[in-house]
Amino acid sequence: MTSVLITRATFPDIAQRLRDHFEVEDNPNDTIWSADELKQRLHGKQGVMSHGSERIDAALLDACPTVKAVCNVGVGYNNVDVAACTARGVLVTNTPDVLTETTADLGFALMMATARRLGESERFVRAGEWNKGGIFDQFAGADVHGATLGILGMGRIGRAIARRGALGFGMQVIYHNRTQLDTATEATIGARYVDKATLLRQADHLLLVLPYSASSHHTIGAEELRLMKPTATLTNIARGGIVDDAALAAALKAGTIAAAGLDVFEGEPRIHPALLGLANVVLTPHIGSATIQTRRAMASLTVDNLIAALGAGPHAGKPPTPVNPDVLTTAQ
Repeated sequence: MTSVLITRATFPDIAQRLRDHFEVEDNPNDTIWSADELKQRLHGKQGVMSHGSERIDAALLDACPTVKAVCNVGVGYNNVDVAACTARGVLVTNTPDVLTETTADLGFALMMATARRLGESERFVRAGEWNKGGIFDQFAGADVHGATLGILGMGRIGRAIARRGALGFGMQVIYHNRTQLDTATEATIGARYVDKATLLRQADHLLLVLPYSASSHHTIGAEELRLMKPTATLTNIARGGIVDDAALAAALKAGTIAAAGLDVFEGEPRIHPALLGLANVVLTPHIGSATIQTRRAMASLTVDNLIAALGAGPHAGKPPTPVNPDVLTTAQ
């Protein structure tokens, strides 16, 4: 019988849909497996419902040659070596669209929390310091309404954030992307294309939503941070590694920029220790898509992809959101 692996805990009723078609090994305790443990559990299976915590690479695929489909829970898939999968005829899928608006909400919320110093003021209240009085400009942050919002990366989530800024908060929205949007789309979301240096220099609030790849590693480092305003904030909801976290910590400590909001980190769940000691950074544990509705939608789409990729269900052979669809063409 065809068998599949679910690498992290998921919704039991959604996992049951896989059990209706396949033999399933799951991970209800949500243990993060080592590379060797993952290899042992995946051996002999045809499909995997993977998450960002597992590295799916050539070595793993060579040790598990029966694998035909890697279905990732998330729009990002930098944990999967797509080229290695494609070379071995392994289909890769992801979950675009279903998390766009929810992740844009979190990005905007994190930006606002950073700009208005909510983390610092919340800790102040919890520490019992409020009753000791304060000065008039205590925790005075930066306005969001009417400010210049800079967006680096302009895919689905970037466009959703641009709409929130321009239409909801009257922000001047500028962006940089590998490809400029068409004029009609720019007008709809109220965004203007600029080069990267201009984006860094002009943004009051810089929000990162570009995908991670070798070419985007440390897109924001010490040099880029020096171009930003000392009053500016930086918010990263994209992927760890896009920002040089050590350089960011140094810039925050030196006052090169005012504050940062981070939902993703290099080497997460580990966080650079210098960031943990800073008051002017808001830290969240990669919760961009974390609402019940959206996480269920992501899990459900992943299951749809896995069922179809392994030739079962009403859409057999036609998974909804393939990353490397040429594998499907070759297999036919």
